[in-house]
Amino acid sequence: MTEIQEAGAARERDADEASEKMTPVDTSGGTATGEQTGPHARRERWAVWWLMRSSDRTALLIWFFWQVASYIYLILAAPGRTEDAILDRFNRYDSYNFMDIAQYGYDGRPEDQDSPRLVAFFPGLPLLLRALHLVIPDMRLALVLISFVASAVVAVALSRLSESYREGSGHWTVLAFFLSPFAVFLMAGYTEAPFLALAIPAWLLARRGRWEAAAVCAAFAASMRISGLFLALGLVVMFLVSRDGLRAPRGWRKAPWLVLPGVPVLAYMIYLWNRTGDLMAWKSAEAQYWGRYPELPWNVFIDTWHRSLNEPILATSYREEILSALVLVLLIIARLVRRNWPDLAYLAPQAVALLAMSSFYMSVGRASLLWWPLYISVGVVGSRRPWVMMAYLAVAAPIWAINVGNFTTGAWVG
Repeated sequence: MTEIQEAGAARERDADEASEKMTPVDTSGGTATGEQTGPHARRERWAVWWLMRSSDRTALLIWFFWQVASYIYLILAAPGRTEDAILDRFNRYDSYNFMDIAQYGYDGRPEDQDSPRLVAFFPGLPLLLRALHLVIPDMRLALVLISFVASAVVAVALSRLSESYREGSGHWTVLAFFLSPFAVFLMAGYTEAPFLALAIPAWLLARRGRWEAAAVCAAFAASMRISGLFLALGLVVMFLVSRDGLRAPRGWRKAPWLVLPGVPVLAYMIYLWNRTGDLMAWKSAEAQYWGRYPELPWNVFIDTWHRSLNEPILATSYREEILSALVLVLLIIARLVRRNWPDLAYLAPQAVALLAMSSFYMSVGRASLLWWPLYISVGVVGSRRPWVMMAYLAVAAPIWAINVGNFTTGAWVG
C-alpha cells in the first residue's frame, strides 16, 4: 500500500471513530439512536433500561428483605401481647379514620360521636382507598397494599435521588431509610408511604429540571397531607436557585406550574368552608382532638419532658419524640451552614409545625420519615466511611425492631 493510500485509510478510520463518538445515545434505553423504533422496540428498551440499573435492583432487594424482616418481628412480638389478625396489626389508630372517611365521607359512622375530628385528615388517601375498594372489598387489605406498593416506589426513587448527589450512595441511603426507627409506618395504613412515593420523585424530577412533572407529583402529595405545601416551598426555592429553573432560558415560563401543589389544599379548604364555615377546620380539629395549637417552643419541650416522666407507659415514646426533635434541629442547622436553601425551605416549616404548633411533641418521630435529606446525608457519608453507616445501624436498627413489635401489638410509637 502506498503512503497516499495509507494516509487515506487512516483518514477513513479517524472519520469512523469520530462518527461513533458523535452518534447520540438513548440513555433511557441503553441503545444507540437510529435502531428500530415502534411500540415493541420501546417496550424492549424500557425493560432493558430498568433491568440494567443495578442500583434499582439493589434498592428493591433491600425493600423486599426489609418486608421479610418486618413480618418476622411482627410474628415474634405477638405471643402474649396480641391475637389480632395480621391486617389489623398494621392498621392501627388513624388507619381506621381513613377507612371511615373512604366509606362514609367526613360525616363518619352514624354512631361516631366524634366524627368532626375526621376533617383533620386530607382526602387524598381516602379517595384512593375508596377507588381501590371497588376491586378490593377489604379496606384493611387495600391500605396495606397501598403502603406495600408505595414503599417499593420510595425505595427506587430514594436510591436514584441519592445517586444524583453521589454515585454509589443509593443502596446505603435506602438501607438507612428502611431501618430508621419509625419505618414501621411505611407498612402501616398511614400516609407516609404514599406521600413519599410522590414527594421524592417530585424532588428528583425538579433536580433534573422537569418542573411540570415535579409540580404534578407534588400536587398529588399535597392532597394527602399538609406537608405537600412544605414540599412545594422547597421546589419553589429550588426553582429560584437552580440553573435549570428561573435562570434557564425562558425559565420563567415554567414558574406557573409551581402553583399547582396549592390547588388541592385550596380545594379542600373551600370544601371545609362550605361544610363548616371555617377554612381552617382541619387545623381546628387538630387543636380540639389532638392538642395541636400554637405554643412557645420551650414550653412544648418542657411539657413533653414532663410527660416522659409522669406517663410510664408512654415514656419511651415521648423520649423518642424529643430525640427526633433534636435531630430535626441539627439537620436544619447543617443545611443552613451548607447554604442548601431548597432543603432548608422544605425542612424549616416542618420544624415550626412540629415543634411550635403543638402543645407537646406528637408524631415528630413518624414525621422523620419525611426528612429524606437526613437519610441521603447518612448514605452519602456512609458510602465514603462505612463505619458511619455501621454506627448508625447499631443505633437505629434495634429501635426499628422494637417499634415494629410495639406498633403491631397495639402500643403507640412515633
